[in-house]
Amino acid sequence: MSVDTPAWVRDAVFYQIFPDRFASSDRVVKPGPLEDWDAPPTTYGFKGGDLLGVVEHLDHIQGVGGNAIYFNPIFQSASNHRYHTYDYFSVDPLLGGNAAFRELIDACHARGIKVVLDGVFNHASRGFWPFHHVLEAGRASPYRGWFFFNEADLDAGRPLRAYPLEPDARDLAGITEDHMTGLQSLRTLGYQAWWDLPALPKLNTANPLVREYLLSVAEHWIRLGAEGWRLDVAEEVPDDFWRAFRDRVKALNPETYIVAEIWHEKPQDLQGDMYDGLMNYPLAEAIMSFVGAGRLDRRVLAQHVNLDVSVRDNDAAAFAARLQRSLAIYDPAVTSVQLNLLDSHDTPRFLSIVGGDTASLRLATLIQMTLPGAPSIYYGDEIGLDGELDPGSRASFPWAHPDRWDRDLLAFFAGVTALRHGRPVLRHGAVRVVAAEGQALAYLRTDGDVLALVIVNAGDAESDLDLQLPDADGRTFAIQRWAGSPRGVLADRWTVADGRLQIRLAGRDAVVMVTA
Repeated sequence: MSVDTPAWVRDAVFYQIFPDRFASSDRVVKPGPLEDWDAPPTTYGFKGGDLLGVVEHLDHIQGVGGNAIYFNPIFQSASNHRYHTYDYFSVDPLLGGNAAFRELIDACHARGIKVVLDGVFNHASRGFWPFHHVLEAGRASPYRGWFFFNEADLDAGRPLRAYPLEPDARDLAGITEDHMTGLQSLRTLGYQAWWDLPALPKLNTANPLVREYLLSVAEHWIRLGAEGWRLDVAEEVPDDFWRAFRDRVKALNPETYIVAEIWHEKPQDLQGDMYDGLMNYPLAEAIMSFVGAGRLDRRVLAQHVNLDVSVRDNDAAAFAARLQRSLAIYDPAVTSVQLNLLDSHDTPRFLSIVGGDTASLRLATLIQMTLPGAPSIYYGDEIGLDGELDPGSRASFPWAHPDRWDRDLLAFFAGVTALRHGRPVLRHGAVRVVAAEGQALAYLRTDGDVLALVIVNAGDAESDLDLQLPDADGRTFAIQRWAGSPRGVLADRWTVADGRLQIRLAGRDAVVMVTA
């Protein structure tokens, strides 16, 4: 089977927005008091961010290089993260409702910005109207087949225990395999819940009526102008559902981007019949391990079971091996549309993982912006926001306090994304590692006659590299960007002689060089 992925994603730089925390507009009237915008975030509190706030800050998103936005869920929900959906066809009123979505889509498209939505099709919420119907009508409800109930309890007329007296305070960083199955909740709650969390009844996607409902949701928002779907906990939904999902949305727009939340390598799912790409957490973990070596905060990493296992101090050789595997394991058409993130709403922020070391974030971002795939910036990383695992990583963007912004870091983000946009070789070129010594790495990108050389020194000491570049013999490289310097574009030039290039790079620095 041929693999066909959306062309536009190869040229995208995503900006991920957690809607409740990015920006609030005075044009969206809030129904009551909200948590103070500048106070530390809490697990259940609402800050009042909305979609019109996003519209009013599109200049910032474009200024940092974003030409696509990935939104965490926007549909009606009683949770600030909105993964507890109760109406899939309506944008949450706190976000401005469907009218705000229309204005957002029109404003983004006028600027050439694509919009990708978060689809939560594995589970709904206790407030989802079919589930509520069963709560009210019990065994008589015609919607009982939409979920997984303890049929004996339901037939006996025993009430569902959807609202336990004690709130669930489970530590998701240390959740057990037993809870991940969701089967305990069949006994304790009377229905299967995602990870046994009472608020999240699991949907029965094998039911033809449920399937048709969810596929119509997917089609609806593509018709209204969204260009893609990020699929929450995709592995917990049967593959045949995703094949039908792909057929339906691609029939409306063949360039629809389908990216799945899968935290590990899974090439069997990327054969052209399900997803276009994955959230590339393995690459993020490799980058953290390399640029953060010696600075990783194990206490913060321990908050997240995946990162705690996968992020370890790596030298350049170890990183090169992980990088080359990530580039080789998938079809090139897939690799070119992987969502290459560094952090997200589901992890501690990158700066907290590396103990607040801004140089690590610069090095990581430069690597991220010079590899195949679609880079993704988690809102606020560009100004130096930190934060440990949820709720810490979901803080409000400090619009009213520009004095808190790291302006040099912001300028760096804008510069390195501009370099990516301006140099097709950094988006489309083939990749080859040409050196990995100590903590220094170099890789070459090739697109026809154009070559780009990326050199990263993650160590503290200067590094002398003797690069063997026979395919670039006689070519002159112009330095485009230093990671450790705010100087921007420089005029320095380096010429390959006898197939070799010798260069000394300062510690904790990186450089991008492109053939003149």
